[in-house]
Amino acid sequence: MQSNRRSILFLRLLLLLLLVAWSPASWWGGRGWGATAVGVNWGTSSSASHPLPPSVVVPGLLQANRVSRVKLPDADPSVLASLAGSGIAVAIGVPNEMLRSLSSSKSAAVSWVHDNVTRYVSSTGGGSVRIEFIAVGDEAFLLSYGQTFQPHVVGAATNIQRALTAANLANTVKVIVPCSSDVYQSESNLPSKGHFRPDLNKTMIELLSFLDKHGSPFVVDINPFLTFQQKKNLSLDFVLFQTNSHALSDGPNKYRNHFDMSIDTLVSALSKVGYAEMDIIVGKIGWPTDGAMNATPAVAQIFMQGLVDHLQSKAGTPLRPKRPPRETYIFSLLDEDQRSIKTGNYERHWGIFTFDGQAKYNVDLGQGSKALASAHDVDYLAQKWCVVNNNKDISNVSGSASEACSAADCSALSPGGSCSGIGWPGNVSYAFNNYFQLHDQSADSCDFGGLGLITTVDPSVGDCRYTIALRTSFSTSIHQTLVARWSMMIQGGTFFAFLLLFVWC
Repeated sequence: MQSNRRSILFLRLLLLLLLVAWSPASWWGGRGWGATAVGVNWGTSSSASHPLPPSVVVPGLLQANRVSRVKLPDADPSVLASLAGSGIAVAIGVPNEMLRSLSSSKSAAVSWVHDNVTRYVSSTGGGSVRIEFIAVGDEAFLLSYGQTFQPHVVGAATNIQRALTAANLANTVKVIVPCSSDVYQSESNLPSKGHFRPDLNKTMIELLSFLDKHGSPFVVDINPFLTFQQKKNLSLDFVLFQTNSHALSDGPNKYRNHFDMSIDTLVSALSKVGYAEMDIIVGKIGWPTDGAMNATPAVAQIFMQGLVDHLQSKAGTPLRPKRPPRETYIFSLLDEDQRSIKTGNYERHWGIFTFDGQAKYNVDLGQGSKALASAHDVDYLAQKWCVVNNNKDISNVSGSASEACSAADCSALSPGGSCSGIGWPGNVSYAFNNYFQLHDQSADSCDFGGLGLITTVDPSVGDCRYTIALRTSFSTSIHQTLVARWSMMIQGGTFFAFLLLFVWC
């Protein structure tokens, strides 16, 4: 009798395990050939002036939308604490600025692993954090960086790996090195001709040897929007996974989307140096929704759904049939108003959700529904805005507006942006308000020499939203960074661009 009960109990447990394995949530976390997992990149407080608190993001966006994988740019303690006990798989990042010290000092790597990994994965009080990856650097081999970070990447990864081994974590936490897609190239644009950049050959072979030795995948960040902007002969349909796009032939292989071409160009590069079978993870891929032509929620929805459908079909690519990337991380979860706009004003609008956690469009990410859950109980500042005072002489207001945009985010005013058509003086009011919200609605931040006016009437027009900032303790540090960001913008030409915008609009 007792053995029968045990058999029944065993069968029930087996059935439960099978149900869990085949549940929709497993679509996010599956691994191995023929399976792919979809996660999201979550930028933290360093890239947003008023970030949505982790206490809202984790339950309200990640768990509510059944996202079970998240990739972070750093190891923010407040973010990791919020992920404790959630079961969400986490990839934490080592910033580029730390690569030199971690490469030159084994003890620094040991301390970093202890402070940012060990104490979270072994925590018992509020539950542990499921850290699976440590991303060493963020596109450190980017061509524009030159030799700034390149010499330190493999050394830093090696020391982090040693520290993980010493902490008995090497089997559960893997070291990865996110690379931009410019680490490989094909002069003919044919995937079969793909190879690593000549200046990276030695470093890439060292990196690939390291990754292969420790069972880590190759991580690549793909930017189809930037590629579309740069390559005038590339059709939008081809980038958006549209079935009516013209196929590109490469010998016996036919390519019907840019994503497969990029992956197979990498596969060819890996094959040429002896690592044809190395697993691939896409660390970043997305489509912006503002700040440029074709950067709209409608186009982003088409791209995102095309990408997800393609991944979930498990079709793979011509060079890797039925073997899609092991994991793919959407870039990104939320808009970030402090991201650098050196490559374009669209850089601050990658989010599936707005800065305050509201879904921009519907997309089926594997959660079984095309309706994304938006954040609830968001804590905003007071319902007030700063606009230009039309009762004053505003003939010389453009200088004040440009001053506001040198610190605040005015990227939506760019050609093709959601606020590009509101004209003058609406664009001035938009600049004034963003500066006002950036400074937590302080009265003096709406002065502008007497040209600003605080109002309780929402000045939003059509798709152009005049936002209200979030009430968050994270925003207190923004004032310390304004001078640095002003300098960066002037050097990058942003200040001049916005000055022209207000002179001519």
